[in-house]
Amino acid sequence: MEQDIHYTNTIHYELEQTVRLMRMLTLQLFEKLNIGVSFDECVVLDLISCNEGICQRDLAKMILKDRANTGRIINSLDKKGFIERIVDLKNNRLVKKIRINSKGSELLKNTANKIKSYIEGVTTTVSNDEINRIRDTLRVFRLNLEKVVEVNI
Repeated sequence: MEQDIHYTNTIHYELEQTVRLMRMLTLQLFEKLNIGVSFDECVVLDLISCNEGICQRDLAKMILKDRANTGRIINSLDKKGFIERIVDLKNNRLVKKIRINSKGSELLKNTANKIKSYIEGVTTTVSNDEINRIRDTLRVFRLNLEKVVEVNI
């Protein structure tokens, strides 16, 4: 007898529900702790700090948001004084690049310190080895998805 396959019994469902709950937790933390930026702004700031001189298009691809949404996030971070925009040449064309400034770096450091205990509290039942294995497995899974998903940004 063939067993029915239900979407709610797949890795896709488990990942989606986990992501939704983690996002809810993070949004609640950012509101409770009065971080000063949105979660999306914090993610973008973190990516800029890891990829100094990144352009908006590459940043949009990394956060899986269109360039208009990415531009709004960048504008907000710029108005709040956390980033700097630099004009550079790429293939003889002017390109605006972004880098984090000291105020942005300080915000990232303070945010990491504020949310660290909350995030660690969620993972107390999972060993560091398991967390590393899960992270590495998810990275492989994501890289494979990137090969088959059409992302038009």
